[in-house]
Amino acid sequence: MVEEMDNKRSKLHELGFQVGILERGERNSITDVTDVSVGHSTIIAGEGELKPGFGPIRTGVTVVKPHSGNIYRDKVLASSYVFNGYGKTTGLVQVEELGTIESYIGLTNTLNISKVTDALLDYHLEKNPDIGIKTSTINIVVGECHDGYLNDIQGRHVQKIHVLDAIENASSDFEEGSVGAGTGMSALGYKGGIGSSSRVIKDEEIEYVLGTLVLSNFGRKNDLTILGHNFAKFIEESEKEETSKIEDGSIIIVIATNAPLNARQLNRLAKRTPLGLANTGSYGSHGSGDVAIVFSTENKIDHDSKEKTKSMTIVNENTKVFRDLLRAVVETTEEAIINSLLKATTIIGRDNNKKEAISIEKVKEILSK
Repeated sequence: MVEEMDNKRSKLHELGFQVGILERGERNSITDVTDVSVGHSTIIAGEGELKPGFGPIRTGVTVVKPHSGNIYRDKVLASSYVFNGYGKTTGLVQVEELGTIESYIGLTNTLNISKVTDALLDYHLEKNPDIGIKTSTINIVVGECHDGYLNDIQGRHVQKIHVLDAIENASSDFEEGSVGAGTGMSALGYKGGIGSSSRVIKDEEIEYVLGTLVLSNFGRKNDLTILGHNFAKFIEESEKEETSKIEDGSIIIVIATNAPLNARQLNRLAKRTPLGLANTGSYGSHGSGDVAIVFSTENKIDHDSKEKTKSMTIVNENTKVFRDLLRAVVETTEEAIINSLLKATTIIGRDNNKKEAISIEKVKEILSK
């Protein structure tokens, strides 16, 4: 069950606040990077007592499309970084070895990793029938967080039809909050889920965009920090958590940019994500799976190319542009996490477990002090 909130669910900049100093993109979203799109499929069914395998269901899948073409044929340069490895992902070993991503990026819950991987594999095989026969196999990339507090996670309710639906409805104008993979997620004591943010990097005639999308599902209410304000002292006694029931949780961070960067440079960007994560109250707990996946839409790698060499332009690291790209990672990671809270709606899940959406009015009041 989703409870509608009286107050409008707004992103941080819509409340008149911003993380950092860099200019936001037009949508303040990962899709400010040209041709990147995001799609969701949300599954909500049943209520009351948990019956493993049957419900209640509060889950879904989110798909990030690095570009609108055939991603297997035109791979994007990429890298990843595992801040804390208590997580289950597919495909990151090859991403680190070859420095490319050749599939859409799937996000879901922990026990649905294999199902989403299989569905994405089916999709890409249909688009590329020569895979594994006349050419190489394909590396599918999927990340996860654990939504079992609200969802019948053992039911593994995400099916191929849901993955295909997320692919089909992917667009530049996508929802954030309690949708798709974020439906059953909780973060920093409140309802979490999908959040996004972007920054524009300019220097004379050069202009690039970097955007971040998060699947947030980590942390404790007492640790929540927004723009330097720790919310612990503002929590009413009735709102405090039972620490024995708190799980460490996880976060998947997906970053896109149109800046021409090679895989090593993208890895340097990925390593900055924990700084933004820490600014919201995370300390990288023992059981938290904190994973960043970063790609550039420039300098695509043609799968069928027979050229013996490839020339490409990349950003000079000894420049303000590269320094601002590093800053943009920190700013957008932090702001995307905050947006995942601000856009989420209250959800009642299995066994009537409930995760409240954070109060927009309270956030405005605290940040205005």
